[in-house]
Amino acid sequence: MTLIGIVLQVLCSCRAISTFLKADEVVAEVGGVKLYRSDLVEVIPSGVHHEDSVRLAKQYINSWASDQVFLRIAEEQLSKNEKDVSIELEEYRKSLLKYRYEQLYVNERLDTAVSEDLIRQYHEDNQDKFILARPLVKARFLNIASDSPNMDPIRKLMTSSDVNDLYEADSLAYSSAIRFTAWGGEWVDASVLAREFGEDLSTLLASARNGWIERNDGDGYVKVAYVAERLEKGTVAPLEYCATKIKDIIISVRKQNLVVELEKQLLEDAVESGKFVIY
Repeated sequence: MTLIGIVLQVLCSCRAISTFLKADEVVAEVGGVKLYRSDLVEVIPSGVHHEDSVRLAKQYINSWASDQVFLRIAEEQLSKNEKDVSIELEEYRKSLLKYRYEQLYVNERLDTAVSEDLIRQYHEDNQDKFILARPLVKARFLNIASDSPNMDPIRKLMTSSDVNDLYEADSLAYSSAIRFTAWGGEWVDASVLAREFGEDLSTLLASARNGWIERNDGDGYVKVAYVAERLEKGTVAPLEYCATKIKDIIISVRKQNLVVELEKQLLEDAVESGKFVIY
């Protein structure tokens, strides 16, 4: 489609962009609509390298120009009725106002305190909602030089059930490995561990021997993981793994109940005051 009467000026060279950054002047124009240097300053982060700022400026100018071109064509090609968006705008305005008042009402009344007993009870009553889609593991992972003198001591200490031994293992791993993580000793989705190795989850877990998984990268480093505990797919996720999610669910239900309560109360008040009448 040919655009008649649309003048598009985009500054593309590094030299041009460097020039317009020195003064608040027009940097692009589409059909009489102008983009100013001050508009670019608002979208380009301060402290960005010159070449990056040039790239960001070009991207923004082109995006802005595209929007203006589409808008100009729409104004020219759509009928008067098609351009009338007053109904949609009014519906959006009413929806936005309703949402904002709901948020105000809920924020003033929402109880966000959720007891451990309530979380535990919810977990017990809704275990079907917490069936694992993938295995969970408690594991320690490290990427370490294969000839590190700390490799054997770390291996021995990691298999211990003594807390002090595990602390020592972590300390050695932190000081020796180029990467070490124990995920805070918490349950973690086994796919997270698989990503550390860059392997398929099922293949990785199938290769575990007495809890150990090991891969030599051929460059003098070895990736090692010790899986201390493992829960299989299809089992119920433990409470400690679900606790945060359960708390969010309980708070979400409270929010919804407050909104329902608000709508009910407003209707009742409107009926009593005679503002709401059904004929």
